[in-house]
Amino acid sequence: MVEITAALVKVLREKTGAGMMDCKKALTENAGNIEKSIDWLRKKGLAAAAKKSGRVAAEGLIGVASVPAKAAMVEVNAETDFVARNDAFQDFVANVAKIALHVGEDLATINAAAYPGTGRTVAEEITHLIATIGENMNIRRARVLTVPQGVVAIYVHSALKPGLGKIGVLAAVEGTSEAAVLETLGRQVGMHVAATRPEALDVSAVDPAALEREKQVLTEQAKASGRPDNIIEKMVEGRIRKYYEEVVLLEQVWVHDGETRVKAVMQKFGVTLKAFARFQLGEGIEKKSDDFAAEVAAAAGVGGNTGVA
Repeated sequence: MVEITAALVKVLREKTGAGMMDCKKALTENAGNIEKSIDWLRKKGLAAAAKKSGRVAAEGLIGVASVPAKAAMVEVNAETDFVARNDAFQDFVANVAKIALHVGEDLATINAAAYPGTGRTVAEEITHLIATIGENMNIRRARVLTVPQGVVAIYVHSALKPGLGKIGVLAAVEGTSEAAVLETLGRQVGMHVAATRPEALDVSAVDPAALEREKQVLTEQAKASGRPDNIIEKMVEGRIRKYYEEVVLLEQVWVHDGETRVKAVMQKFGVTLKAFARFQLGEGIEKKSDDFAAEVAAAAGVGGNTGVA
């Protein structure tokens, strides 16, 4: 039996860009023959997938799924918006959301889970899709919320189809009211969160580092007024309250009436807003708008000095 050495695996990786374990398996299956191993990887779609893995994937879809008192949300990225309209991709995102609902939000666990009806894992199904559709894809993040008594409402802004869109929100509402009432309120919270983009549920959940930065900025601004220190302190306190009203969900003004605080709305209905999650497709990903154009130019042999003035 041929020994599959690290050096042999390295050679195959350099030729195909496939993962180390995939290269080792390919070499094992093909008695260490590099060329046969390359063909094996190509047939499995692994070499093609690896070549695309470095490309920026900032498009795609947000998917949500729910059962009573529990809901999950995932972001699955692809390279172009065109793929988001592909039925196979949409089915994949919907299924990943359902899988997360059952296995939790840990990405490694989701990727290792069985993908329904294929005999493949979720990670293997992604590889299959990449090879089939021709774009880099990845599951970027997932969130699962539960409540002991109440509902976790879901809201998708401008949904492409039920449960799939570009902005998704989960709102965990705890209470003893009828489920229909809680669902309606939770959906309204979801719409509010989609519009206002709060950073924290309540004041205690505000990021201490962000709060300290804000205080420093506000203090310097107040000092520029030339007021006495005691007045500056009060000015900063007032502006911090305004800051909370901007970034804290329960302190925000309810978008549905433009005057009531969210916390007052919750008190009115006798419920507790336990948690929320908001995903906006591609947020925080550095997009390279020239990626596709550069790739086409490279494929056409265009680049460098063309001699055109």
